[in-house]
Amino acid sequence: MEKYNPPFEITSEMITRVSNISEKITKLDNISNLTKKPYLRKQTKINSIHSSLAIENNSLTLNQVKDVIDGKLVIGSQKDIQEVKNAYKAYEMLNEIDPYSIKDLKKIHGIITFLTIEESGEFRKGNEGVFSKDKCIFMCPPPEMVSELINNLFAWLKKNKETIHPLILSSIFHYEFVFIHPFSDGNGRTARLWQNVLLYNWKNIFEYLPIESQIHKYQEDYYESIANCNKKGNSTEFIEFMLKMIDETLDEALNTPNTPPNEENININKLLNTLEKNTPLPAKEIMTKLKIKSKDTLRNKYLHPAMKQGLIKLTIPTKPNSKNQMYYKI
Repeated sequence: MEKYNPPFEITSEMITRVSNISEKITKLDNISNLTKKPYLRKQTKINSIHSSLAIENNSLTLNQVKDVIDGKLVIGSQKDIQEVKNAYKAYEMLNEIDPYSIKDLKKIHGIITFLTIEESGEFRKGNEGVFSKDKCIFMCPPPEMVSELINNLFAWLKKNKETIHPLILSSIFHYEFVFIHPFSDGNGRTARLWQNVLLYNWKNIFEYLPIESQIHKYQEDYYESIANCNKKGNSTEFIEFMLKMIDETLDEALNTPNTPPNEENININKLLNTLEKNTPLPAKEIMTKLKIKSKDTLRNKYLHPAMKQGLIKLTIPTKPNSKNQMYYKI
């Protein structure tokens, strides 16, 4: 098979959207400086996970998703609960993923579908189709073609990462990935996450923008644009759709009141900046880093608020007052 070049056209709408999005990103970063508000990072992930799973018929509510992530007991389908745990773990790895690595793709799919499907982290071995009620409206490429199609797509992605704008490049990848349908399940969730990874590698601010929530609002249009592109044989309409979703997500972020962080969030930020991810520290060392002398101050103004938001954990959760207790950032 010859090297594949995904068919698409650059339209005036795309050019306008890319310009608008770039301008809004600069404006948003200047106004709110989201990267200095790590407590928002978790909320964005919760919103993204809930929406991406809801698109795939996961029945858990936003509050239930938050409770699962916070380790609380949730009454619901075990499969739905497992999907939330899997998705959170995958989204937490956003800055560790190489978006041009098929090995990383399989690894992340394995995390997203852990304990929920048999072929987790492996390309499908059977035929797949897209159905509307009882009618097959699209047959995916046969399984024997999947590996070569994905290799070609990733080769194209890597070759064009410097020549095609990341907003357009990531949208093309999203569509082509869904078209190839390389896995037996979890393709939509993986495609949406992978577009986030590509955008995050362009601008870190995308870690704070729940694009999946906007897609969820326009779920029927999302599927319709994919179906139309399948019929037309190019991804132009889907690119325009995704640029619209990103543009509107930025509008919502810009229209959110930019209230200054309160004392609690300032303290949480200071605490998080002293901790390394998954590297436990004892209270004494944390106090030294924060330059505070009172254990009560550490406990009441730093540790408890951060634990309440699910941003740090204890090494001995069953004995919170243990003298051997340590704390780490998640």
